[in-house]
This record gives sequence, structure tokens and C-alpha cells, in this order.
Amino acid sequence: MDKDKKPKKPKKPHQVYTLLIEVGRKEGDGLPEGATGAALVCYASGVDEAEAVRETVAILRQADLAPLDVSGYGSLDERLDQGHDIPSEERELMGRALAENSVIVAQMTPFFDDAREGAKH
Repeated sequence: MDKDKKPKKPKKPHQVYTLLIEVGRKEGDGLPEGATGAALVCYASGVDEAEAVRETVAILRQADLAPLDVSGYGSLDERLDQGHDIPSEERELMGRALAENSVIVAQMTPFFDDAREGAKH
């Protein structure tokens, strides 16, 4: 047997994971003026949630965003098992992420720190 040839591992099927990513500010990030950061809901394809997180963080960094925190909500099947109601629009985006082996940013909510301005005395 040739030393260079490793036995092929069976490929794990990809799944789509729902991620909530908090981003901070970075020059050129495209967030609205005055925003202190944002929350992004993403659907990301991966063989496991860890891979989906790594790929999503890498893509967001390439887009000049500054990921600070990632919360994973599991795969579609895991979410259904937990009793989540997943509308058809969300399922369509998940299907697209799986078909394209990609990351879909489904929602972005900018944060504004109005409380900090009121706290100055």
C-alpha cells in the first residue's frame, strides 16, 4: 500500500446552522453612523456547528466586520426538536445556504448606545 494514500473517510453531510453574531465597529464596516455595533442572524452551512461558526467569522472579517460573539442555535432538525416555529421564508434561506454551501445573513440589527449619552453628567 502506498504511504501517501490515506483511506478515504466518508464525507459528513452538511447541515445549516442558525447563528447569532454580535459585531463591533470597524472602519469601513458599512454600519449606520452612530451605531455601536450590530447583531446578525446568519444561516451557515457546515459539517458541524463549529465549522459553520469558523466559516461565518472568516467571511464577516473579510467583509470588514468585527465579530465579537457568536451564539449557535443548532441545525434545522435540532431547532425543530426544541419546538422552534420556523417560517417558510427562514426555511428557504436555510435551503439556499445548504445548496450554495454558503453563509446567508438573514437579518442585521444595528445597536445604538443612547443610554451612554444620557449617562454623561
